[in-house]
Amino acid sequence: MKKINRIQTTYPFEAYAHIISPLGSEDGGGFLITFPDLPGCMSDGATIREAMKNGRDAFHSWMSAWIDSGRTVPQPAFVPDDAVVAEASGHFITRTPKSVHSRLTAKARAEGVSLNTLVVALLSEGLGRKAAR
Repeated sequence: MKKINRIQTTYPFEAYAHIISPLGSEDGGGFLITFPDLPGCMSDGATIREAMKNGRDAFHSWMSAWIDSGRTVPQPAFVPDDAVVAEASGHFITRTPKSVHSRLTAKARAEGVSLNTLVVALLSEGLGRKAAR
């Protein structure tokens, strides 16, 4: 078995789009994290926080193996919907009822993630379900 040393990546983890999706009970539950720009790079975890942590480790392992094999690292390029995202800043503010804000905050705390991360995951899940119909 060849030992591959951890290599400094060309682009940081944060530069690559990653998608966190809930796993059904038939797949063991939890969350799956994938990287559209990095073929085969994925991980999972029981919580969103754990999936992110494991995804970061998978990212570094994938990059190290990819570079060790002499391949050129793909540039971060994935954009879910070019026409819409090209005009979007990635930042918006929304008002919610206090009860919804409270429930979201409690859920984020229970998952060990920021409120922003939780809301992005929930929005992504909802958009994914709608697109699957």
